[in-house]
Amino acid sequence: MQFKGFTKEGIEFLKDLKRNNSKEWFENHRYIWERSILEPNRAFIKDMGETLQILVPTINALPKVGGSLFRIYRDIRFSKDKTPMKSKIGLLFWQGQAHRMQSSSFYMHYDENEYFVATGIRSFKPPLLKIYREYIKNDAKAEELHFILQDLTSKGYSLPDPKYKRVPKGFDKEDKFVYLSLFGAMYAYKIFKIDDLFFTEELLDRLFVVYDDMKELQAWVYEMQNSNTKVRDVLNLIF
Repeated sequence: MQFKGFTKEGIEFLKDLKRNNSKEWFENHRYIWERSILEPNRAFIKDMGETLQILVPTINALPKVGGSLFRIYRDIRFSKDKTPMKSKIGLLFWQGQAHRMQSSSFYMHYDENEYFVATGIRSFKPPLLKIYREYIKNDAKAEELHFILQDLTSKGYSLPDPKYKRVPKGFDKEDKFVYLSLFGAMYAYKIFKIDDLFFTEELLDRLFVVYDDMKELQAWVYEMQNSNTKVRDVLNLIF
């Protein structure tokens, strides 16, 4: 299995799924999903995972649904969107033994119009938020993160908006890095429009350039997530 690019049939499938968002429609067209989504995404995970080993030799790349490929069925218990199927495809390569969603990762999702490429952790659960806030109380670690983020934004990458408006307890409002305490996630990202390159194996090269630019952030987040093993173990019990 070798990645040759994502398929135009797959993009058309996502358009149709968005218009016909039901489990019945999906099951009647599952053969298209398997051919145009599942097969090329498995190939992508395998080849991108091998490429990412250049940056992180221990990266997790599991070419299956529930591994590096997100399920297409939506868990409506925890979602404001109550449609049963997702109309975008999510892919994740993560480092470490913690739950993949609370692990430093290289991430991508795509829909019918664009693809979103990111590195870091896209949402902190409360235990990990606690770890993060304690970690950035170390001036050296906060300064290191500050300069990593400055470098990424200077290269045209975007950051999430701060989640909190009030400075948490234990932080000095006058500290020059206090803004870091307002984040509820830590990642950087870039959005691309679906173009001709998306349907070729050269997409791997484009994504590697992005992930290579973000490797220092990935390493910082990975070190942070492992800085408090006791809280981290509690976090793993949540999932």
